[in-house]
Parts: sequence; structure tokens; C-alpha cells
Amino acid sequence: MRAIWVSNDDDGGYRAELRDGDAPGGADGDVDPVEIDVEWSTLNYKDALAVSGTAKVLRSFPMVPGIDLAGTVRSSASAGFAAGDRVLVTGYGLGEVRHGGLSEVATVPATFVVPVPTALTTRQAMSLGTAGFTAMLCVEKLAHHGVEPDAGEIVVTGAAGGVGSIAVAALARRGYHVVASSGRPELEEYLRSLGAAELIERDVLAERGRPLDKERWAGAVDTVGGQTLASVCASTKYYGVVTACGNAGGMDFPATVAPFILRGVTLAGVESVQTPMAERRAAWDALARDVDADLLATMTEEIGLGDVTAAGARLLAGQVRGRLVVDVTR
Repeated sequence: MRAIWVSNDDDGGYRAELRDGDAPGGADGDVDPVEIDVEWSTLNYKDALAVSGTAKVLRSFPMVPGIDLAGTVRSSASAGFAAGDRVLVTGYGLGEVRHGGLSEVATVPATFVVPVPTALTTRQAMSLGTAGFTAMLCVEKLAHHGVEPDAGEIVVTGAAGGVGSIAVAALARRGYHVVASSGRPELEEYLRSLGAAELIERDVLAERGRPLDKERWAGAVDTVGGQTLASVCASTKYYGVVTACGNAGGMDFPATVAPFILRGVTLAGVESVQTPMAERRAAWDALARDVDADLLATMTEEIGLGDVTAAGARLLAGQVRGRLVVDVTR
């Protein structure tokens, strides 16, 4: 059984290695464990940090990283799943506090497991992964707060990344006028192919402006945080909604209360790790409906387990567009 193992000890320091060995087990106390033959995983920003040791993502060592997985049930102690079922798992500390998806076999509690929607293959499910799931949670939150397609422009920051790309595609498919913010102008054709109606340079939002700026956005999906999030809030229209799900631009939020108390702007946080199961299933069903399979293919790059370390370095350097899926069988 092959897996990426990350170790941190006195003998070799911090290192990520592809190794053959016993399958990583579940955690003590797992209820109704489900053993999964993993077919596909992903490489997200958090996974790249875990593999490189750039940030303290992993809570113990040795650990198999990988916050996403999809495959087929090998065995199940739960009546809700049977051998042969196609399933996926994201969040719940997978690849952080318990062994994750960069492995040929994984064991998780039944309460973590989501059936793969009929319209998706396991590969497509991982082309979406946590990034797609997070993007759809943002899109659904905009709709929940009453931001309809005729409300005006929706800005997506970090639009060329995994979450941003899928948010652009899902919003455009629902009929929203999407403005993509990116620091990579060479990807204009790619972003327009996903459905972006306009593009703006990242620097437009990265610079500090007035606490309350000219109204422009009816809503936003922000994957960046920091000054970018503050700038988006400052130029959001009366009663607009800003969803925030990332911090690539920093953890600080250098804003004032002006947009919230003078325009009634809603800042809605989105997290994907502990999302309740009913909301999870609804989001995955929406992804199956609202993301075109052909577009999904154009935003996906496939790698093998042996490519994870090098691909992680590219991801951290901002050299990856869209999604990285990992074929764990090679």
C-alpha cells in the first residue's frame, strides 16, 4: 500500500516521502468505520503547506496528508454504506489530525462519508474537492441572503485558484455577472472561458482605499482576505453580501465598520471542515448540477502520488491554475 508520509524527527527532520507499507488506520474511537479504496485525491494549498512544512498544518507525525479523497468502499461497519459504494470525504481534520487522502487506502467514520452524486465520477468529485465544495458554500450563501443574478456584479477574488475558478464557473452558470480578480493577466482567456464577464487586476483591490468607497459589488466570493477583503467590503452596494473563505492575503482585516453600519453590508464567513452533513450533501448535489463537466476538465491538472512534492512547490509559488487531482494508483 503506497502513501505519502510526512515525518518530523531528529533523524531526518521534516520530510515528505512516498512509501510502501501497511495501510494507515483510522483513529481511536472511530464509530462505524468505513474502509475506502482511494482512487483520487487532490493537492490543495493546505496540502502543499503540509508537504513542505511551510506552516504547521499537521498535528502529529508521522502523518498521511491530503484533505480530500474519493473512491470505493472496501468494507463498512455502517448500515449506511456497503462495499462498492462510490464515496468522497472532505474536511473533519482529514490530512491534519488524522491520516488523509494521499494514500491508496483510508479509514474514516461513517459520519464523514458523502455518497458521490450520480452525475459525477470519482475523478470529477476530486476535481471539485474541498475547493469546489467551499466555492459552492459561498454561492449558496449569496443566494440564501437574497443576492439574485439581476442584483449586479459579483466579484470573485483569487479567481484563477481552485476555489475561485469553480466559483466563477458556478456563478456564471446560474446567470450572475461575474468579475474575476486575478494577479495573472495571462489567464484572461481561461477565466473568460469559465464565464467571467470582466477581469480586474489584483492590485486594484490590494491597495488600501477609503473606508467607504464607491458602490460597485452586489456580492463577492473572497478567497484572499487581508486588504483585498477590506477593499471589497468598502465598495459593496447597500445590503450586498460578501462571503469570505480564504486568507492567502493575510489574516489581518484592515477595515472599518462603515460598510456594515452605513450600507447594511453582510460579511458571511464560510468554512468547509465542520459543515453539517445535510448542508454538505446539498452543496455536492448543487455542484453536480451547476458545474459543467467540460469546463471542469479545463481547470484540472492530473498528477500521480510521486509528483506531489514538486507540484506542491509549484502551488505555493502561485504557478498552478485551477485544480490538481492526484491519481493515487500511480
